[in-house]
This record gives sequence, structure tokens and C-alpha cells, in this order.
Amino acid sequence: MPEDQASAGTDPSGPVRPRAAAVISGIVAAEATALLGAAAWYGFQLASGAPVMSFWGAIFTLGLLLAFASWLYAVAVFLFRGFRWPRAGALVAQLFVLTIGFPTLTGGFPVAGAAMLIPAATAIVLLFDKRVIRFASRAASAPPAL
Repeated sequence: MPEDQASAGTDPSGPVRPRAAAVISGIVAAEATALLGAAAWYGFQLASGAPVMSFWGAIFTLGLLLAFASWLYAVAVFLFRGFRWPRAGALVAQLFVLTIGFPTLTGGFPVAGAAMLIPAATAIVLLFDKRVIRFASRAASAPPAL
């Protein structure tokens, strides 16, 4: 049995999940967890009375952090399942991480910058692997009529 079949789903007739798809899903889920941690820290700072310019602007920022973390979790789950649409979402998320990682790396925080750049670059390379493209080609099915 090929090594990619060991990580396949339970349906033997369905497409085989390559390890690269699982790695990308793990990277995206880790980024979502980091965003969720940042949102928790931000919310704690708001609740403890940290000074802000605009309270409602800070609440909006907290909502954006939570929404983006939720979206990244959805991207990770549906990419792991083999759907088509999460590949674009994962690519866009990695490009955002790169735009933050390069200035962080060159701005005096090399460990934090590398912690952002290496997984993002890995995910981008793996997103264009032909096995991942083949696996992540399933379209959403229509809901049942009744």
C-alpha cells in the first residue's frame, strides 16, 4: 500500500488524502489558533481597562480577529476533507502571513519572523503540489431535496 494511502479517509473509493494536504491543514489550523490566542489576549486587555482610542473600534477589531480565526478553522477543516474552495483561502492567508513575517524578520524579531515565514512558505509550496490539487478538487454537493 502506498504511503499516501495510509493517511486516506475511510472511503476507499474516494480520493486519497496526500500528507501534504494534512500538513497544510495543520499549518492553517495552527495559524487560526494563534489568531484565537491573540483575540483572547486582546479581549483580556480590553476587559482589564487598557487604554484605547475608540472602544467600539477595539470591539470591532476583536470581532475581526475572532471572525478571521473562525474562517481559518473552516479553511483547515474543509481542505482536510478535500474541498476545492479552501485552497484559495489558504493561499490568501499565507500571503497575509508573508506580508507580516518579512517586516517582523527584518525589524529585529528574527525568531518570530521565521516562525511566520517558514510555515507560510511551506504551505504555499505544498498548495501547488499536483497531489494536493488533485485531492482538493471536490465541489460542494447539493443539499438533499427533502
